Amino acid sequence: MKLLYLPLCVIFYLVSAVGTVDPIDNIAALIRQGNVHELSKLFAPNIDITLLDQEDVYSGAQAELILEKFFNQNKPVTVKILHKVNSNSNYRLGVLIFSTGKETYRVAYTLKMIEGSSRIIELRIETEKVR
Repeated sequence: MKLLYLPLCVIFYLVSAVGTVDPIDNIAALIRQGNVHELSKLFAPNIDITLLDQEDVYSGAQAELILEKFFNQNKPVTVKILHKVNSNSNYRLGVLIFSTGKETYRVAYTLKMIEGSSRIIELRIETEKVR
């Protein structure tokens, strides 16, 4: 009788493991879509943003406005994940190459576990120097 339930337990385990989305991949998908509104839901209360040559700490709402303006002027064509660092359970790092067709950017972001969920604490967007 116990063996009858074993395949069922294995299936539930596999389905839950497949359903878990890596936050680095999730953010890459949101950037690929240019979906700043959904991306802003992942911001920490204060986020360090470096956009090209300007760097400052912003609230989540301010950061959303700044990034919305940037993405309206620079529509994503392709986004490729260059690096993913998942070695620390409290911090994660993702680096993307983001192309608009005219310009290529390097996007780096740091995630920190805050109250049980991964939040973006730093986001850097700079022009890609090597092509």
